[in-house]
Amino acid sequence: QVQLVESGGGLVQAGGSLRLSCAASGRTFSTYAMGWFRQAPGNERDFVAVISGGDRSITGYADSVKGRFTISRDNAKKTVYLQMNTLKPEDTAVYRCAAARSYRFSSEAYEYWGQGTQVTVSS
Repeated sequence: QVQLVESGGGLVQAGGSLRLSCAASGRTFSTYAMGWFRQAPGNERDFVAVISGGDRSITGYADSVKGRFTISRDNAKKTVYLQMNTLKPEDTAVYRCAAARSYRFSSEAYEYWGQGTQVTVSS
């Protein structure tokens, strides 16, 4: 199985930046698609970004973060990153990384989940 641990969350002012990291264990990390999701109090869990596994690193983003967030991965370090720029108060949420066997946008497709890291953006 895959174990995932997020880090890098915190409190930032609107317009600031954060980089989240998701460290994974498991010998087959490079074959998994990796996604980032977020959930604010009272809201449903929303898709944020995904990067494919295997030989290619195809990325996809929610419209709300496109142009501001960048997902990347380092298979040698078994780590996926989410660079978040130009943060807005509406980005405030618990951010979780997840692993899927194929490239997906739906949270239902992801088998393994981290515990989450809090991102708070003040106005």
